[in-house]
Amino acid sequence: MNKRGVDGSAGDADYGAIGGGYAEHRRPDERIAARINEALGLSRTVVNVGAGAGSYEATDLAVTAVEPSAAMRAQRPARLPAAVDAVAEDLPFADDTFDAAMATFSVHQWSDCAAGLREMRRVARGPVVVLTCDPDLVREFWLYEYAPAVLDTEARRYPSIETIARTLGGQVSVRPVPIPADCTDGFNEAYFARPERLLDPRARQACSAWSFVDAERRERYAEALRRDLESGAWDRRHGALRQQPSLLGSLVLIRAIPS
Repeated sequence: MNKRGVDGSAGDADYGAIGGGYAEHRRPDERIAARINEALGLSRTVVNVGAGAGSYEATDLAVTAVEPSAAMRAQRPARLPAAVDAVAEDLPFADDTFDAAMATFSVHQWSDCAAGLREMRRVARGPVVVLTCDPDLVREFWLYEYAPAVLDTEARRYPSIETIARTLGGQVSVRPVPIPADCTDGFNEAYFARPERLLDPRARQACSAWSFVDAERRERYAEALRRDLESGAWDRRHGALRQQPSLLGSLVLIRAIPS
C-alpha cells in the first residue's frame, strides 16, 4: 500500500506544505508543451499521471488528470476538469483505456517509480510520454556550485533514463529538451540565465528538491548566490548564459510506443 501524507501526497515531498506556489511559479512553457503534444501524436484521450496543478494538459485533448495531493488539485484552473484522487502505482482504470499516458516532472515523486510506469503502460494503448531530468546531468548546472545538497537530492530522486526506458519497453526514444532563457516553468534550470530569480524563496519552494534541505542551509545557499551576484563573481564565471537563448541541460522527453 502507498503511504500518503495529510493532504494525500503520495511521494517523498509534502505538497501540502510546499505546493502552494506551484500554479504561480510552475506555469507551463509553450515551447516545452509543443514538444509534449508532438510526442502524443494523434492521441485524443490522455491520462496525465501526477498532474499537479494541470501543467501541460492540452485543452484540445480529452485529458484525465490523476493527482493524489489535495493542495495541488485545488490549484487546478477552472478551465481544466477536476483531477482524480489516485496514485500512479494504482491507477483506477481498465487496461487500454486511453490513447496515451503522460507524466511531466512527476516520476521522481512516486514511491515506486517502476510500478507507476507499468501502470501507465497498462492503461495506454499508444505512446507513454515522460518529461523528466537525466540524473547523470543534473550536477552539471551552475547551481551545483551554490546548492550542492539540492542538486544531489535531485540527482538521487530522478530515476535513470535507462530504468525508465527498460520499464516501459517497446520502441523508446529519448530527446533532450532545450530550456528557453525566458522559460515560464520555474524548475531550477529554467533560471540558467536569470540567477536572481532563485533569490526568491517562493521560486525555490516551487522546486521540491529544496524542501529536502533544512531552512538554515537553504538560506546559506541563497546568501552565497546573492553575494556573488552583487560582487559580479557569478557573471564573471557564467555571465555568457545571459545572452544564450536556450540551454541543453538535464531535461529530456522520453516516448515509448508498444512493440
